[in-house]
Amino acid sequence: MNGGPSGFNNAPITRTFVIACALFTIVFGIRGRSSRLGLSYQDIFEKLQLWKLIVSVFAFSSTPELMFGLYLLYYFRVFILFSVIVSLALEVLALALLKDPTLNKLTSGPYGLIFSSFVTFYLDIPVSTRFRVFSLRFSDKSFIYLAGFQLLLSSWKRSILPGICGIVAGSLYRLNIFCIRRMKFPEFIASFFSRLSWPSVGSTSPAAPSRNRNNPALVSSATEPPEDSIATLVSMGFDRSSARQALIHSRNDINAASNILLESQSH
Repeated sequence: MNGGPSGFNNAPITRTFVIACALFTIVFGIRGRSSRLGLSYQDIFEKLQLWKLIVSVFAFSSTPELMFGLYLLYYFRVFILFSVIVSLALEVLALALLKDPTLNKLTSGPYGLIFSSFVTFYLDIPVSTRFRVFSLRFSDKSFIYLAGFQLLLSSWKRSILPGICGIVAGSLYRLNIFCIRRMKFPEFIASFFSRLSWPSVGSTSPAAPSRNRNNPALVSSATEPPEDSIATLVSMGFDRSSARQALIHSRNDINAASNILLESQSH
């Protein structure tokens, strides 16, 4: 996970969403009520229990799913409303078309948002570290894939189908269908969520820059990002000026800078 400037300071909507997921899961987990969660054909089309559509966006069905899900939500820190809506619509459509008796209920939780983020993570986030364990190759992205794989298989068919719907929704967003990527949350909504949730306590100390104030060359070398890092972000489709500013805020961490740029697109 990337800390510092790329954390929840730059993602007020995601921060509120993560808190809501935790609270919903805890509330519905009391006295075993989590077993009632999840989408089913009977609940949606016969009993018209549409409240389950809303709850299924927030509440996870079990504690392991909550742990892996919140970890991935925090790591990605990108809230794409399009992916949430489209993946939920695909899940309802799949229930209507399949009518599989072995698939009587889909697992609950923001699977659409999580697995749609994997599309951008796979295509746009570069690998920064590679290493070997017992002659097996790994990278800094491997553990995120393992966490996603664990979440995808947590309830077998009940979780695989929502995960696939999320990947499809993320692919549609990545392809910019109907120029959907131009749509952003209005500024007043992001501002509202910024005031609603508590401030970050991990901000840098304001006294730190004053130490190098008498040495401009040292300040410049510490903050000016290398040209190859800027070129990497520009090759991913980001504006050069925005890429430079993101690298400065993230202390020349490409992964953190790409997170900042993706968050600015989503929010």
